[in-house]
Amino acid sequence: MNKRSIEIKVRLTVDEAIKLTKLTVESGYSREAYIRSLLDGQIPQPIPPPDYYAMMREFNSIGNNLNQVAQKAHTLNVIDVKRYDENVKLFIDALTKIEETILLPMKRR
Repeated sequence: MNKRSIEIKVRLTVDEAIKLTKLTVESGYSREAYIRSLLDGQIPQPIPPPDYYAMMREFNSIGNNLNQVAQKAHTLNVIDVKRYDENVKLFIDALTKIEETILLPMKRR
């Protein structure tokens, strides 16, 4: 038997219905799941854009490269400046791409 046996009807204005639909689509939740999460004290966040996971893999790769540079510097007491500079540039480029792709559109909402 379904635990959720109580049905509640709620009347919304057109603007409220549009806002609820927009929020549920952005979060990837159904309306029911969205409202239940609000009742649990959680505000669902928008799902990340499609590029998010590719960007996270890129960050992970850059972080691994920088970690290897740091390990080499500690072991040999020498810094591979060229490799370090290349990875820092990749890191800055990735941050810029994230800001353009994720953060700026979120600020416009």
